Amino acid sequence: MPILGAHMSIAGGYFKAIEAGHRLGMECVQLFTKNNNQWKGKPLTDEDARLFADARTAAGIWHTCAHASYLINLASPDDVLWNKSCDALRDELERAEALGLPGVVLHPGSAVKSTAEAGILRVIEAIDDVHKSCKGLAAQIWLETTAGQGACLGASFEELARMLDGVREPDRLGICVDTCHLFAAGYPLKTAEEYAETFDRFSSLIGLERIRAFHVNDSAKAFGSRVDRHAHIGEGFLGRIPFSRLLHDARFSEIPMYLETEKGEREGEDLDLMNLRTLRSLVTNPEHH
Repeated sequence: MPILGAHMSIAGGYFKAIEAGHRLGMECVQLFTKNNNQWKGKPLTDEDARLFADARTAAGIWHTCAHASYLINLASPDDVLWNKSCDALRDELERAEALGLPGVVLHPGSAVKSTAEAGILRVIEAIDDVHKSCKGLAAQIWLETTAGQGACLGASFEELARMLDGVREPDRLGICVDTCHLFAAGYPLKTAEEYAETFDRFSSLIGLERIRAFHVNDSAKAFGSRVDRHAHIGEGFLGRIPFSRLLHDARFSEIPMYLETEKGEREGEDLDLMNLRTLRSLVTNPEHH
């Protein structure tokens, strides 16, 4: 069976994300290690880490990762924001390390009014700077494939490959593949040929062994829209079939897949549970048309 779960809230304590995931039958959980819309978070205590570790043991949920704050922009041409972003990423990695998380998913950033190439060089410089001051940490930076909205970098495999090839310690980096973002960025996934071609291209430019996590999200916007808008599984422009292919792709059977779809309820059912049910139905009843 694929490793399926979702991004869960840490309201009330980090351990709450694990407990909530366990109640919904998840095998993996993604979380923020602080308020994602604030630069500073309250210090993570030894007690926080102990309660989190105990919850993971009790639930048997070993596949967990963090998602970095959306404020971080390693590609920024503005020195003040760039330095602030480097400091924030260091904090994210230290928090992930304290919680025993293997990686922090990070949007590479936006070049804003500079060029994509200048932005990529800023990202490389930032990652080298963060790695240098975080020697010995096991927690990795996992660059996320993006939709390419505005001047956001990471929508093309070439841009991500350039970042990986440019840093001094590439072994400390991984990739998180977001299905919605791939599709919105213009990588087709709907037919068997398109799916194979997209991952063949990823393999040749980046390497499938770099993938540490998937974000499984349908797309509320059309193919190549470059708009980052998630939809429930099977209810967007991707539909169910690409997810069926992904779930049956033996190359990815040991890579955790996290939902980042809308929270809430529909007709009394938790929406995460609804999406998990859809995904699991595709495992038992594949749709490969």
